[in-house]
Amino acid sequence: MTKHSSPVLDRVEQTPAHPLTPVFRPRSIAVVGASWDPTKRGYQVVRGLLARGFTGAVYPVNPRGGELLGLPVFADVRDLPMGVDLAVVCTPAQTVPDVIDACGERRVAGALVLAVGFRETGPAGAQLEARLAEASRRTGVRVVGPNTSGIMNLSVGLDLLGLDGVPSGRIALLAQSGNIALDLFVEATASAGEGFSLYVGMGNQTDLGLPDILDYLGHDPDTQVILVHSENLQRGREFLDVARRVAARKPIIFLKGGRTEAGEESARSHTGAVATDLQLLRTGLTQAGVLEATRTDEWLSMARNLVGRRLPLSGEGIAVLSDGGGQATLAADALSERGVPLAPLSLRVQERLRELLGLAAAVSNPVDVAGAGDRDPEIFAAALRLLLEEKTVACVLHLGLFGGYALRFSPTLAEVEVSAAREIGALAQQLGKPLVLQSIYADSGAEPFQVLAAHGIHAHRSLEVACASAAAIWAASASANRASRDLPHPVMATPPAESGHPALLQSIAEGRTVLLEVEVRDLLGQDERIPLMEARLARTAQEAAVLAETIGGRLALRVVSRAFPHKTEVGGVVLGVSGGDEAAKVFDVILASVDAAAQIRGVEPGVEGVLLSPLLPNPTAELLVGVRRDPSFGLVLTVGAGGTLVEVWKDVALRLFPVTDGDVREMLAELRISPLLKGYRGQPGIDEHALEALILGLADMAMRHPELAEIELNPVFAYPDRVVALDARGFLQSP
Repeated sequence: MTKHSSPVLDRVEQTPAHPLTPVFRPRSIAVVGASWDPTKRGYQVVRGLLARGFTGAVYPVNPRGGELLGLPVFADVRDLPMGVDLAVVCTPAQTVPDVIDACGERRVAGALVLAVGFRETGPAGAQLEARLAEASRRTGVRVVGPNTSGIMNLSVGLDLLGLDGVPSGRIALLAQSGNIALDLFVEATASAGEGFSLYVGMGNQTDLGLPDILDYLGHDPDTQVILVHSENLQRGREFLDVARRVAARKPIIFLKGGRTEAGEESARSHTGAVATDLQLLRTGLTQAGVLEATRTDEWLSMARNLVGRRLPLSGEGIAVLSDGGGQATLAADALSERGVPLAPLSLRVQERLRELLGLAAAVSNPVDVAGAGDRDPEIFAAALRLLLEEKTVACVLHLGLFGGYALRFSPTLAEVEVSAAREIGALAQQLGKPLVLQSIYADSGAEPFQVLAAHGIHAHRSLEVACASAAAIWAASASANRASRDLPHPVMATPPAESGHPALLQSIAEGRTVLLEVEVRDLLGQDERIPLMEARLARTAQEAAVLAETIGGRLALRVVSRAFPHKTEVGGVVLGVSGGDEAAKVFDVILASVDAAAQIRGVEPGVEGVLLSPLLPNPTAELLVGVRRDPSFGLVLTVGAGGTLVEVWKDVALRLFPVTDGDVREMLAELRISPLLKGYRGQPGIDEHALEALILGLADMAMRHPELAEIELNPVFAYPDRVVALDARGFLQSP
């Protein structure tokens, strides 16, 4: 076939603002596997591009050549003009790696691979996907998919989903599930409101993943709010790093599939067992400033209420205005559960509300008009003015019947409600504060709702959805406020990695991943911020007797075993031992108990000896401090209530690295035992500065030694004047 001249501009002239601009805002598209059969995707893609007014050039590719829907058909990818932006690959899975190679020869920027039959189908498919990934790396062709539902960018007429009526707008959607996206598009099509700037079906993410596309959206001028759906978050650490940067400018709302507490438990340490993957993800999202949706019916509403918002907001919380006490109570509960404070109202505003609404009304926040609007809905405009003008109020949540009074009581109220709606809309725009409206008549399509929608205020039928939307505004404002602040405390510097410590090198040489406590103690002894309880190792009963007499007082004896890092579970800890004779006897009892446990489990006990330590007085609090290396999110810091019941109480706080001293203080404040740490019922609190130093010291240690998979101090005894780590565990990464 004769090669056609290319209308594609030279790539140098394009100079895209972002490297992925040609992929998601293409000016030319090749449809590889174009078809004349209307039931096949290769036909539907070409027809859809033409029908929806794609603004660029379309190049069908099929070995038959000829013409399709008025367009010349190229017989081979290698016949395409040089530098096409996007190839939509509609051919079977087995052909895709070769298609990508051919696209690379013609300097195609990106490829959307629709085919299924890759790793989701088993080992053979995984091998095929590996070939696809290699072709993408080798050629530089950026691949979306495979197994993707498509891309949609209505601003350039790009619709590879074949949906009618989806509104365009400023919301971007990245979804792992095509049906989740379809549900959202149907909802958006059926309701007035903001639409979509870009949709990407993520598919298998063989090449382009969530971090890459999220980075693009951070630079996309058409996108103001980003929705992300994911079931198995790949490249989790990288995603959170990108999300942190993007969320400082644009709200991101994450919907997680598979939100169960079932996770793989680590038998090695408490640090590995007290947190599920979901908890780590939520911790990382919170640290990155990403919002979370838990229901599909609240997702779009949350996004629509965030479009066009200037963040951060000023104010101390949200005000609730309701014409029903029951709804006000439910709203207050829902907001409290999401950590949203109710704004305090000044006495002046409360007095004005009392004058306006009458004696039956509740004028503290939440405000209940108690039927005052039944005869005159314009009273809501006056009440909203008072609330929106209050300095402590960042946002107002309005609940009840507004927009439906004419339907509920009398048609004569119709014009009054429309007038009130105009006043409310103008007021919200004038003051620049968000107003979230819930009405049981929201689905009626009555004129007051149309007036409000013209001012960017969209009514919600569901109380829960309205509360979620108000909470999202508050959370997005808080995130923007954090991002804009110059934090007074410095970010913890990342210490340089050190050459292996002798204890680590010895363990590696022996092929061990479990460090002995004496080795961990030797490692931790490098940092003066980590005070360790005195402990001396006895290898025989006779040595235990001598050490007991030397140390004196009541003692704690703890076994050092390669097989049993959890000593208590196998009778490896005895407290309150006094004198040499008793120490020798207890030594033998401990070894016998550990030997018995080893025989039952069919392992070698690997006993190195028994540590003798002075028995310390009861502490103000017992804590756990640990760091582990998660395969998805990197280093994770865990701080919580310690002792043997860590996994029962699960009173822990988590942070992903990097952490700051401010993060550590926040973690301690999150714990249920926080009042005990501060001082409870006249009792003194703990030395928090010493505890913070210990925590940061352990964090530094984990960063300095990348060989470590986990390191844990449990328990840490905290007193008013000091902290002491009693027990230490460490584990190396598997070779």
